[in-house]
Amino acid sequence: MTYCVAAKLSAGLVLLSDSRTNAGVDDISITKKMSIYKKKNDRTIFILCAGNLAITQSVKTLLIDSKGKRFWEASSLYTVAEVVGNCIREVRKRDGKHLSQEGLEFNCSFILGGHILGEEPRLFKIYSAGNFIESDEDSLYFQIGESKYGKPILDRVLTNDISLEAAAKCMLLSMDSTIRSNISVGLPLDMCLYEKESPNNFKHKHLNKKDKCYEKLKSIWSAHLKEGFNKLENIEWDDGPSSDIKHP
Repeated sequence: MTYCVAAKLSAGLVLLSDSRTNAGVDDISITKKMSIYKKKNDRTIFILCAGNLAITQSVKTLLIDSKGKRFWEASSLYTVAEVVGNCIREVRKRDGKHLSQEGLEFNCSFILGGHILGEEPRLFKIYSAGNFIESDEDSLYFQIGESKYGKPILDRVLTNDISLEAAAKCMLLSMDSTIRSNISVGLPLDMCLYEKESPNNFKHKHLNKKDKCYEKLKSIWSAHLKEGFNKLENIEWDDGPSSDIKHP
């Protein structure tokens, strides 16, 4: 399992991924889940992946090898999403039956984000069937992988007009909540911040256990949570027993 999250905001894009592929007491593997494709000043494309590693690697290989021309020359990110979807279907056609025979599910999902010259930055979530949806003002972010633990803070904090730096902090806390609650998600992390006003450049940060910024962020957030919890008033209980109580 893994956890990836990305948001499209008025100021641009923020994308974050972990790197864990297998998890267990004695089985932990690390593989980057974020791929970045850049063609001069024409396009910058980010792809995050979750699911069966063999499937996602095959899809990304096909994306460049057999569909490369359409990928690099697509006039819109929607077309790129179509290309990714077609690659998923091609891998499913080749491997799906064999996986089923072994009792395995064809499991993969992708987040596609970026900018192609001539259009606004866009963000898509692509499913294992090859179909996809696009973000809008009512769905600012997409998650793939182990999403439930990191969702609450995203719903509470992310707004369309939040700054990219603030969104990046929010996503890191979302990731930290997930790492704390699920062993199948873990460091190192990759984060990209893509500013709409500076389309030819983007910020990238690789975070590992030694990253002081990430450790400080976690420590301060944990302290604030405990402080806020301690300020909550005690519950006011009802005076008598509930009428719903049954007696023999």
